[in-house]
Amino acid sequence: MDNKITKEKLFGKLDFKLITSDPDFKEDSVREVIILPILKELGYIQENIVRSKTLQHPFLKIGSKKRPINLIPDYTLKVENNFAWVLDAKAPNQKIINDDNVEQVYSYATHPEIRSNYFTLCNGLEFSVYKTADTDKPILFFEIENIEDHWEDLKLLLAPTSFQIGKNFTYETTTATAKPKGDFDYSNRPLLEEIPVRKQQAKRHFGVHGYFTKQTWNVVAEYIKNYSKPGDLVLDPFGGSGVTAIEALMNNRKGINIDLNPMAVFIVQALVAPVNQVELAKAFEEVKEAYIKNEPTTDIEIKKAIKKFGGPKPLPLPKGSDVATVGQLFSDKQTAQLGLLKSLIKKQKNENIKNSLLLMFSGLVTKFNLTYHSSTTRGDGGGDAAAFRYYRYRLASKPVDLDILNFFELRYKKVRGAKKEMEYFINEKTISNAQIIKGTATNLKFLQKESVDYIYTDPPYGNKIPYLDLSTMWNAWLDLEVTEQDFKDEAIEGGEHDKTKKEYNELMAQSIKEMYRVLKFDRWLSFVFAHKDPEFWHLIIDTAESCGFEYAGAVPQKNGQTSFKKRQNPFTVLSGQLIINFRKVRNPKAIMKANLGMDIAEIVMQTIEGIIAKNDGATLEQINDELIIKGLELGFLDLLKKEYSDLTPILLENFDFNDKTEIFTLKKNTKFKTHIDVKLRIRYYLISYLRRMERENKVPHFDEIVLAIIPLLKNGLTPESQTISNVLEDIAERVGEDGWKLKQIGQTTLFD
Repeated sequence: MDNKITKEKLFGKLDFKLITSDPDFKEDSVREVIILPILKELGYIQENIVRSKTLQHPFLKIGSKKRPINLIPDYTLKVENNFAWVLDAKAPNQKIINDDNVEQVYSYATHPEIRSNYFTLCNGLEFSVYKTADTDKPILFFEIENIEDHWEDLKLLLAPTSFQIGKNFTYETTTATAKPKGDFDYSNRPLLEEIPVRKQQAKRHFGVHGYFTKQTWNVVAEYIKNYSKPGDLVLDPFGGSGVTAIEALMNNRKGINIDLNPMAVFIVQALVAPVNQVELAKAFEEVKEAYIKNEPTTDIEIKKAIKKFGGPKPLPLPKGSDVATVGQLFSDKQTAQLGLLKSLIKKQKNENIKNSLLLMFSGLVTKFNLTYHSSTTRGDGGGDAAAFRYYRYRLASKPVDLDILNFFELRYKKVRGAKKEMEYFINEKTISNAQIIKGTATNLKFLQKESVDYIYTDPPYGNKIPYLDLSTMWNAWLDLEVTEQDFKDEAIEGGEHDKTKKEYNELMAQSIKEMYRVLKFDRWLSFVFAHKDPEFWHLIIDTAESCGFEYAGAVPQKNGQTSFKKRQNPFTVLSGQLIINFRKVRNPKAIMKANLGMDIAEIVMQTIEGIIAKNDGATLEQINDELIIKGLELGFLDLLKKEYSDLTPILLENFDFNDKTEIFTLKKNTKFKTHIDVKLRIRYYLISYLRRMERENKVPHFDEIVLAIIPLLKNGLTPESQTISNVLEDIAERVGEDGWKLKQIGQTTLFD
């Protein structure tokens, strides 16, 4: 039987010439003759089609009084009793692109009662589909007479099966990670639960060389093992210090590390370069002996050494620095001694040996400068450079005079240990499995379409860290060039080039598009993010979905450290992160915004109070994670980004904060502020809990359900079990004697 859609199957023997020639073929005819057959064939039944829904305009006033002004879209299409998209019929002589009609239907789609991802227009002759996030041009446009050529695209976007309400998440910390069962099925991998951090147990990453926001190696390794197989190609287009690529190689995968920063590229290349340990030791001793013989210590020797060996490139430093150029970050003694040491290293003929020694040298530059802030008074080197601590070049109030040779030897031991740890997996035979590339995530043209098996990446977070600016000191000493194009391509906000949020958003969007292009179907993208502004999360989700990714779930993950910035700014800097997972599938489902029956202020306060009640106090990270995950799960990130880009005011006004534990609790002698109807509160948490259980393939019993949600309902009197039971019966169905799961499509009114 031929199921191919044809004009005749949809519209019978309709003569399309009549649409323009018959004066009686107007808007009502477009609805009945054209639109209804399309909706029926897409899979919508009468209960899913809402005709002429009346919406009150949320903003307009007439004179000084607010009077009801109604908006009435022709069709609002529902999936699981939530509005998936809006369709408006127009007369055949009306435009449906580049016209005021588009703005009109956009106002329907973005109305607080609708909030759909898509809106469409049809004038009987043409059909246009828009995403509410981008109304500049339709994402699909065709002539009705040619509908059979565009049917699959239309169905992929708008069929009831193309939508999902949220996802299921793991909220609890566990010491176990999911293990593959049976044959490896790319399309059906489990979400990993939070992984305990083992940061200092890998010599290949810990202590080799400082870098910004380095990912925890064992977390990355677990994700690589979960979402890929041995021999697969793993990509990190924001590679940084190479944790993803190195862990891919260490787990018998191929790895590609891409970064704009030449310092990052150098660190990874030098670290993975195979060397003979005996030859490396011999080269180190040669350099060490030559340095001892020629070390400049007196004023005359220092001046001669500077003249002979030079110093770093005289690069200008970014605004906000205490001094103007890189050279001013070093005393004459430091410049002379570093210059001598570098010149001795550069004499090495073996390229891998030379780069390994330069890696030690670069790590030495981190300590041997006037910005180095010591954390001790013993002169043992404890501390860090201002670029890492303060994210700017700030001179130390009391510069530390360190013994350069002593710390060069410590660098040698660190690098030697790292290479020894890696040499079984990364050697002359296997190094071809690594590609370390200086480039931009916005252009992966060297990679073929659908050639990558897994992507794990930790991109820049808006205006948090200007990587190229803060790497100037190292790039200057290593003679590494940063071009003007590099600054243009860097996905940050602010920085020396004053990049706007719009520029950042555009670069991130282009990067996600490129990741989609190179990833194989049924493969995964794990996107690490730690930005507290919901707008950036909304950008990621919307862009990923626009490209064709299907959102699969998010997991909170600690990174094993509390930065100096976090200690300085406990309310504005996050110490953890979320790992948000996407799949590239042929028929992706878009997240649909759920109508929760309450406004955003109530949702925010209830979510905050719920996580505080559940944990008897919550950190900024826990609160942020819960809000972001709930926003992803239930589709209200767009509302969060408009009104709650900064939680600090609401947290400090409504809750107590303990400086030592960094935990928010209710103010003394106060009750929970949210007084939403108890049944609505119960429903809110039941839905979230049952979705999570479904994802974990668990069917909870009633007692388990009650125990899971009661802690979240601590507000005055605890509801009776019968009340929970009544709500549960409305939204869920029994499995066996006492198991429960959410009702399926068409069976429930979860979000009316």
